[in-house]
Amino acid sequence: MRVLIIGSDSPLGRALTEYIEDLGRHELVCLSRSAARWKSERQAKKMVRRASAMVVVDLRMQAIADSGEEMVELDVKRCQWVAKASQRDGACHLLVSSSRVFSGELDRLYNEADAPDSTGAVGTMLAAAEELVQQYCERRLILRMGRVFASDGANLITHMLGDMVRGENLTLDNNLRGCPVASTDGARVISALLDQISAGAELWGIYHYCSSEAATYYEFAEAVLASASQFSEFGSEAVELQPRSPDAHSLNRSLECSKIRNNFAIKQQPWRSAIADQVKLYFQQKN
Repeated sequence: MRVLIIGSDSPLGRALTEYIEDLGRHELVCLSRSAARWKSERQAKKMVRRASAMVVVDLRMQAIADSGEEMVELDVKRCQWVAKASQRDGACHLLVSSSRVFSGELDRLYNEADAPDSTGAVGTMLAAAEELVQQYCERRLILRMGRVFASDGANLITHMLGDMVRGENLTLDNNLRGCPVASTDGARVISALLDQISAGAELWGIYHYCSSEAATYYEFAEAVLASASQFSEFGSEAVELQPRSPDAHSLNRSLECSKIRNNFAIKQQPWRSAIADQVKLYFQQKN
């Protein structure tokens, strides 16, 4: 099956490309984020048509949300253009979104039936992008994921390690809980969806995936520091992790993932098992 990956140079995009190429099940057409900064719908339509793909995977919004970059209205508009182009060309469309569409105010896991309720700029734009994809493409999957981390690119783990290596104190949110996802695990999940689409599955709709263990940013950083101490000349005494006020309002953006398990037999994996490998790769790439 021919697959167009938009945002193939993002951390998740690189992991997905490598994962699929190793399996050899699909033919890939890769498009970098910079090449997808279209100024008009005509440009987007031309690119999607030229790819002649059966499935279009759009990773751009997830990459922006998890990198800390500014998300703008044109990013949302491009999602509409890609959805319309996919519909016109008869392609399936897979938009990777984020748990950030939710405020975190619920005292339970968020499921797919919960309406996005974030009032932040990123969350509202992600929700708008999802709505446009649902409106303009009939054969679509929207995959909301926990925050993605990887050994390279701009993401949670590289931001933390960069600060740690510089000896900076980290002030981290210990009131917002979520379930981070290793880029390699995210690649496994998307690849499984593609495999089943190629086999004829038409279970369109919204799905959630995150790791099997919730953590705050502070708890995640503690695990990163424990692994990083093997590769750099610092330890717990050299980097002070400073949690924010314990009196701050507690939030939880953890996702309920039974739907993707029941429909696609995709099971959650723990994020802790991936930390050591990602940290090791980070330091290998720096040397």
